[in-house]
Parts: sequence; C-alpha cells; structure tokens
Amino acid sequence: MSALKGVEVLLFDVFGTVVDWQNSITKALEDFGKQYSLEVSVEEWQGFADEWRILGEEQIAQSGGGPNNVVHREVFETTEYHEARDGAPSQILDQILSSSKWSHVGKVLDEEARAHLTWRRMNSSPDAVPGLYALKNVIVAALSNMNMRLLAKHADLPWDAVSQAHSLILTSQTRPPTKALLLTYRSPEHLAKLLWPLHAWDLRGAAKVGLKTVYVTRPQVDLSVSSTMEVKSKAEGEFDVVAQDFQELARLFQ
Repeated sequence: MSALKGVEVLLFDVFGTVVDWQNSITKALEDFGKQYSLEVSVEEWQGFADEWRILGEEQIAQSGGGPNNVVHREVFETTEYHEARDGAPSQILDQILSSSKWSHVGKVLDEEARAHLTWRRMNSSPDAVPGLYALKNVIVAALSNMNMRLLAKHADLPWDAVSQAHSLILTSQTRPPTKALLLTYRSPEHLAKLLWPLHAWDLRGAAKVGLKTVYVTRPQVDLSVSSTMEVKSKAEGEFDVVAQDFQELARLFQ
C-alpha cells in the first residue's frame, strides 16, 4: 500500500480494462452466425473480433499524431464529435465485411444487424464488478470515451462518478491520446491522489504528468505490449503497481 499512499480516487479505463470486449463481441458474432446459418467456427469469429479491435487501435494511434513532446489539446463536446466517435466502430465493421475474407458474411448482414454489432454491447470482465464493489474505501470513477449513457448504467458497474475523457487529450507522436480529463480541474497538489489503471501507453503518459499508476493485466486486450514481461513495476522503473486482476487491486486498499 505504501506505493499508493494518499490515493483517494481511482480512474478506470472502461473499454478493455473493465469490460470484456473479446468474449462479448465473439459471443455476439457467434449468435449472428447461428441466426444466419453461417459456416464460421468460434476460432474464426475470435479472429474477426481481434481484427476489429486491432483496426480500432490503429485508428486511435493515427488520431494521436503531434509533436514529439507531450502537448495539451482541447476537444469540445459537440454533436458532430459524438456522431464521429459512435460511428467509428461501424465504419471499421463495414471495412472488414467488405474484405474478400469476410464478404460472404457481409452479404447477409443488413444495416440493422450491423447496428447491433457495436462495442457498446459489452459485458464486464469477470473480476471487474466484485473488484469495484470491494474498493469501497476510495472513489471509483469511469474515465472513458464510451457513450455517457452506457457508462452510467452498464453491466452493474458501481461507479461513484462517470466522466468522458475527450475534453482534454494529451497527445504525442508515438502514442495514442492519453485520457486526462480530471487534470483540467484538479490542482497539482491533488495529482498524487489519482490512480490510473489503463493500457500501458495511457499509464506512461499519465505518469509523465504526475499521476500514480496501476497496470491491471489484460494481455488479450493491451496491444501495446506483447507480453507481461514488458510491464514493469515501480521497483523496476515503471508503474507504481502491477496487479493481476481487480481483486488484487482491491486488497491493496483493505
């Protein structure tokens, strides 16, 4: 607990860290395959989900270009922004379904069917809900670019606060945008009290601006590392804590 002394607020990435994107999307794809009598194996649907996710990560990386040093860029909440954000997964889905590998699936999935296959229909990771409930001694807050309504009421996730992360983005040339919403109204003396369990690239960016960091292992999701061997603890010069799951994180605050 010494590494996290003084932490009062836990900021959680939702997409990937808290919700189980791979199994949720794979299950949805399997259901559609059965509905339309498509001859696609579970392994192939898993590959489809992986491809969808990878293309999404690449799109995020491309949007994070900028100077080598970390800079601040304001992004205001607009109808156009939300439409673009919500529409991105559908655009990637259309791209995949138009490929030669998946065109046979694309031919049978109409617009209504495709509308149901979005990242917004995800279940929580098995360890997330009990882990969040166990963190009763601190404030747990969602910080995500997911749809606000779905963040507020989704998968029985017991948030104390919900915020969308796009009002302030830290960008660099080699990293996707780092979410930093609370930095807009938190004074410097509060920075040591914030904790950020996210993807490795988010954590590295957060550490640069003074936040304490916890890396919760999600090897099947975090494409910024090829193995957990690349994730190092504070003693090894990187994150304040490396936790295997949310229960281990919760035990640090008991």
